[in-house]
Amino acid sequence: MANKKPFSAEKRKEKGKKISTPKGESEIPSGKQKPVFSFHYLNRDFCLSCCIEREKAAFADTMHRLSQLTWNEIQGSHKHGLGCEKIQRNRLRSSIPSHITEDVNFLAFRFYGKAPMVGYRDRNIFHVIWFDRAFTLYDHGS
Repeated sequence: MANKKPFSAEKRKEKGKKISTPKGESEIPSGKQKPVFSFHYLNRDFCLSCCIEREKAAFADTMHRLSQLTWNEIQGSHKHGLGCEKIQRNRLRSSIPSHITEDVNFLAFRFYGKAPMVGYRDRNIFHVIWFDRAFTLYDHGS
């Protein structure tokens, strides 16, 4: 290790480059943008770790397929395919995170057969809150 040279003072002062939004992306209407997925608010009782291996694999495949579409294309797709459906908050049997206001619409995407993941959209970001693999989060008959 004696052969390794320490970083010079000049090197230590250099800063990394920051990632910026590609030119013009902020001007694209949200419907023409592709979704980004967040799991920051995932409910621990309905989380991905509750899923079995093939459900996790199907979820990864679904994320990849959805990320190739725009929000307009998703909204034009069938709810039991790559589309989504609105879920009324009064149908949910789980507590809703306190930061989610009354005006937020919940959406369900199918990630394994008809098993939905439910969350909400904020611009192009879809925040997954629940993986409803056992169909207990809401009444699926309505």
